[in-house]
Amino acid sequence: MKYTTLGRTGLSVSRFAFGAMTFGTGQLVPGVTNAIDQAAANDLVALALERGVNLFDTADMYMAGQSERMLGKALFGRHDALIATKCGFRSGESLNARGASARYLHQAVDASLTRLGTTCIDLFFLHIPDPWTPVEETLRALEDLTRAGKLRYIGLSNFSGWLAQKMLSLQELEGWSRLQVMQMYYSLLGRDIEHEIVPLLKDAELGLMTWSPLASGYLTGKYTSGNDRGGRRKSFEFPPVDTVLGDKVVSELRAIGDVHRANPGQIALAWQLTKPFVSSVLVGATSREQLEQNLGAADIELTAEQTRTLDALTTPSLPYPAWMQPMSADAKVLEALRMTP
Repeated sequence: MKYTTLGRTGLSVSRFAFGAMTFGTGQLVPGVTNAIDQAAANDLVALALERGVNLFDTADMYMAGQSERMLGKALFGRHDALIATKCGFRSGESLNARGASARYLHQAVDASLTRLGTTCIDLFFLHIPDPWTPVEETLRALEDLTRAGKLRYIGLSNFSGWLAQKMLSLQELEGWSRLQVMQMYYSLLGRDIEHEIVPLLKDAELGLMTWSPLASGYLTGKYTSGNDRGGRRKSFEFPPVDTVLGDKVVSELRAIGDVHRANPGQIALAWQLTKPFVSSVLVGATSREQLEQNLGAADIELTAEQTRTLDALTTPSLPYPAWMQPMSADAKVLEALRMTP
């Protein structure tokens, strides 16, 4: 396992993190059923630790808290492990059991600490933006929770770049603890964050955890055209993918995989590690074999040519105004700069 520092913090994190969304028994979302009991969860966590993973991710809304509770038990006594969790989605019937209000954040953090069986959350994410709560209220609550010793580092998941920058600016103005990390969807079939989020990450020196790096299994090849194998995408097509492009990408992943004696999913994961803005890649599993394969991608080093091939095949079209930017590269200025000693 390889490690890196998270953004501009001093925290060392494994390049692969373990995602516990599959923990619990029952319906996760309509069409998707989890079947991981505590014994199976313990086994998967133990394997991840053995393979060098030190970052474990969950959320309060995963299986109505089952995931947090089971992850906490599986990591009991492992003070070297880092725990990340999130809140924001509805977690109960109460009108205010959602979002990022001060009241709910304090309640959600205390509830997560209880379920996880710990006194402090290493990485705490706002899971989704809350359009009804002023960011000033949200950030003050996060600062209070950080000063109370309940949160170590705070981050955002599924936020736009402009809103993240607004929050960073307010934190700097008020002298509050700043955001340190984002958790965003990123895969060969979903590279949208490269337009707006990645420039923000670089400028603000934020870390990045990527979720669904295999596009919910599509990049493993089991959902390509003519393949009727089961899986969660059969009943829950999320995140959305361009299946025509997806089939071409999987074909290329197979070809590169033949060179490395690896499967398509492992190559797709190895590709993520070539991106300097990616701190840690979230991988989940429902079996030891699946987890072994996913973590095996840590030992695969793609060549520069293989990386360029995958990049070129999946380069997303530029949204406006990004496609205007090349026009701002004034030829006369560029020539003058080249002549400057």
